[in-house]
Amino acid sequence: MTPTMIIPVLVTTDLPPDADLATFGRQVADAVAVLPAPGGASFAGRLEGSVFWLDAPLVAPAEPGSPVPVVEELRFAAVLGMLEVDAPEPVARQVLAAARAVVAAAVTAAYGDLGSPPAVLAIRAEDVRERTPKTALPAVTTQTMQPA
Repeated sequence: MTPTMIIPVLVTTDLPPDADLATFGRQVADAVAVLPAPGGASFAGRLEGSVFWLDAPLVAPAEPGSPVPVVEELRFAAVLGMLEVDAPEPVARQVLAAARAVVAAAVTAAYGDLGSPPAVLAIRAEDVRERTPKTALPAVTTQTMQPA
């Protein structure tokens, strides 16, 4: 049986103002389904978390004659959750580095270069429970991939 490691994580990044929050949460959660390991191998990962905006949209005044104000600038989104990985002798630092790489690749593929890569940080389990807003949307790994 492969050992399991659970790491409470915070993922944050800027997103375009019109980005769909639920889609972003799925992209992050599915990105960690297979994490690269040293030596060319990989291991299975699963994220069980929630996604939410950390800021309110910056709204420019409506153009004369336009009934709708325009949302401007990037918005700050976050995913809080538990990253579970199955790996022989998993090392948290390696898992976080692998998660950071695959999440950055997924965000860049979906939204282009936003100026800085997403942050993927280990946090306290209490922070996941205490700081997830009630209005947060689920961010759960849906893909099941077999590691190499």
